[in-house]
Amino acid sequence: MTINDCFYIGYISKSRGLKGEVQLYFEFEEYNDLDFDILFIEFGKKLVPFFVDSYKLQPNSTGYFYLEDVDHIDKALPLLRKAVYLPNEKKPVRNPDEFFITDLKGFMVYDRVYGELGEIIDIHSYPQQDVAVVQYRFKELMFPLNDDLILEIDREGGTLKVDLPHGLVELYSGG
Repeated sequence: MTINDCFYIGYISKSRGLKGEVQLYFEFEEYNDLDFDILFIEFGKKLVPFFVDSYKLQPNSTGYFYLEDVDHIDKALPLLRKAVYLPNEKKPVRNPDEFFITDLKGFMVYDRVYGELGEIIDIHSYPQQDVAVVQYRFKELMFPLNDDLILEIDREGGTLKVDLPHGLVELYSGG
C-alpha cells in the first residue's frame, strides 16, 4: 500500500496507560464515518499496516486505539507523532451539497478594502476557531474564518470575500 492509495486522517498524538493504548488525533473532519479495522502508519515514507483490536472515539477529534501486537507502552512509543492513513476505498462519499470550512483551501481571498490578498494555502483548525493562511506579499497572513469577517463565499468561482479588521493587513505587510 502506498501513500497514493490512501488518504490522511491524522496522527498518533500520545500513548495512554501501560498496555499500549494510543491516542489518534483526527485532522479528517468526518472521522465518525470511518471504518477502523486497519490503520496504515507512516514510517519513513512507507506505510505499515496495524490491525485495530478496539477503539473508542471521542467528541474532541480524538480516539483511543488498541492495535494488534502493540500490547505495551514500549511498543506504542515508536508510533508517537506518526501520520495515520486509511485506504482510499474507505473514504466516505460526500454529498455534493456539503461544504466544509476546509474546502476553502485554494480559494482566492478578496478584502473589502485591500482587494486581492492571495490564495488560501492552509487552514488551521483550533478548538475556538478556524484560521485561514494566505500568502500575502511574501509573508503568511492569517485571519479567523468566522461569520463576522466573511462577506461572501463563491464556491463555483473559488473566491472568498472578507472584511478584515482595521490594521490586520498592515500588521502583516509592515506598513
